[in-house]
Amino acid sequence: MEPALRPATYADVLGAPEGLTAELFGGELHLSPRPAVRHVDLASGLTAELRTRFGRQRGGHGPGGWWILAEPELHLGGDANPQARVLVPDLAGWRRERLPVLPDAPALTLCPDWACEILSPGPANMRRDRVLKPDHYAAVGVAWLWFVDPAARLLEVWRLQGGTYARVHAFGGDDRARAEPFDAVELELGGWWMPEDAPAAPATG
Repeated sequence: MEPALRPATYADVLGAPEGLTAELFGGELHLSPRPAVRHVDLASGLTAELRTRFGRQRGGHGPGGWWILAEPELHLGGDANPQARVLVPDLAGWRRERLPVLPDAPALTLCPDWACEILSPGPANMRRDRVLKPDHYAAVGVAWLWFVDPAARLLEVWRLQGGTYARVHAFGGDDRARAEPFDAVELELGGWWMPEDAPAAPATG
């Protein structure tokens, strides 16, 4: 008889190889490579846009009222709990009435109000972000979940309803989107995407 595999713990997260993002959910350690540069560019731009409209308001414009963080480490449940979760969304946001002050700590233990996953190509990445992680976001009560697919130029908005997510909006291409929970302002999706690759120049000579 093969020995039973022990559930992964935060010690496994800390011991993950350098250069990989480590997450813990379902009793398993999930490792993923650091995102490609285009993924990082999109995440940076989206973070900046939402922080300008909804974040600290240092010279920004918009309704404010949120903390918007890129790649925060979320500790949702204790390390001794078999349902402990360590999740690292691409972006996450907290309403300031729930989180008045950001803690000076390496991770947050308060469930965010909103999380965003920017999808990377490949079946393993898609399965992790679209199939596995949403169940854990739902279990801890993340009210809104976005999927941003740069290859399809698509934004999907999912809202937690009755313990599961229902898709409430989808926007694509150059749409001007009012996307929950940031529907107080219009977002111009056309600025999110990389321009189409220019056609190759004709050969000369």
